[in-house]
Amino acid sequence: MSAEQRDRRPLFAVLSANAISISGNSLTLIGVPWFTLETTGSAGKAGLVAFCAAVPVVVSAIAGGPVIDRIGRRRVSVASDLICALALAAIPLLSQAGLLRFWMLCALMAVTGLFHAPGETSRHVLVPELARRAGTPLSRAASLYDAVSRGARMTGAAVGGLLVAVIGADTVLYADAGTFLLSALLALVGLRGVPAAEPLRNAPALNLAVYRTDLREGYSFLLRTRLLLAVDLMVMVTNGLALSWSAVLLPIHAREELGGSAAQGLLVAVFGGSALIGALLHGAVGHRFPRRPVFTVGFLISAAPILTAAFTHTVAPMVVAAVFGGLGAGVLNPILTTAFYEVVPEELRSRVGGASTAAVLLVTPLGGLAAGFLVERVGITGALLTVGGAFVLATLSPLFFPVWRELDAPVEPPGGAGETADAGRTAPGAGTGPSSAGPATPASAPAPAASPPRR
Repeated sequence: MSAEQRDRRPLFAVLSANAISISGNSLTLIGVPWFTLETTGSAGKAGLVAFCAAVPVVVSAIAGGPVIDRIGRRRVSVASDLICALALAAIPLLSQAGLLRFWMLCALMAVTGLFHAPGETSRHVLVPELARRAGTPLSRAASLYDAVSRGARMTGAAVGGLLVAVIGADTVLYADAGTFLLSALLALVGLRGVPAAEPLRNAPALNLAVYRTDLREGYSFLLRTRLLLAVDLMVMVTNGLALSWSAVLLPIHAREELGGSAAQGLLVAVFGGSALIGALLHGAVGHRFPRRPVFTVGFLISAAPILTAAFTHTVAPMVVAAVFGGLGAGVLNPILTTAFYEVVPEELRSRVGGASTAAVLLVTPLGGLAAGFLVERVGITGALLTVGGAFVLATLSPLFFPVWRELDAPVEPPGGAGETADAGRTAPGAGTGPSSAGPATPASAPAPAASPPRR
């Protein structure tokens, strides 16, 4: 593609919209736990709020793939951000009016969980087509996508921690709503005229039979692809453990031992900055190294903040752990995202992406619930040791199961290989097959206040 034919604006719009949306996630994942702890004083209720926010993410991921394709990725991205903005703004409005009840907080967080995942999925699956339009190598675009997301998480967390300390958790939620509005505007304008962002062409009407067929295609592809299934099973466990850390254990540890929300914001910012460096380094030189050992070591190192928190009551050791943990976490999503793009056909990415996201989030809602229960039963130190130990055990699976060797070796996906369709979006079956490489799905490391796994 010549320099004159390249169009970088849609890729820039998606990167910017996702960065702003993820900045809002960081505000939410600091503001909401602190808001819950301030208003209820209960670790168990903080865990219940995390549970209510996570369950709808699973539901929308299970059922949303065919709907995203029919409605169009641009429309879904815009609509999801607008709904999240309204739900988050309603929390402080109701609180200041004296009308907010605990069940309302749970319900509003459930709304954000239900609608946020489809929006992030719709942007994520656009990256290969937008990279092609921009003339950017896919591995570089995937690393850039993750690096920008990490940077946004770092900035949002640092700002969120300070804002909670200075102006209060309820006011922070207004800023969060504003980030979703800005993200919606960027997607609305920046993705105009991009064929891959529009609804499927020549697709049959979405009745129940067609919907079941589309949904089955995504799950069948996932179940037939051994490595994709292995990755999803591992990340399913680690996501639940990561949420227990970010939504419950870290806020409690920061409140009781580290001096408050500003310390939490600092740790999230350091982790995010270090992860950003890790993602950028992988984008620059990662293609020179085999994926499996880099992925395994990175995942193991990413557990450092959880385990360190069990043995310290001061900020300095936690900052060091966040630096190392962030570097390890930074290489994970670029590896798995690149592999996912390489193996899944363009016309199936929304459906396979939704199925894979649903799989990796299946036990996530239990993470916050279990963490609140553990803290009330065995204390914060016992809960940290339990969660950190389980996380390390889960990340060792690539060393023991032969299927993980496929992460390094090119493999033929079920149904053959070929070039992904890039001339526009067509009905299922109208496109060609994917290029060959190991399949995967993005992972969630135990970052302080980590966001839901990207899809």
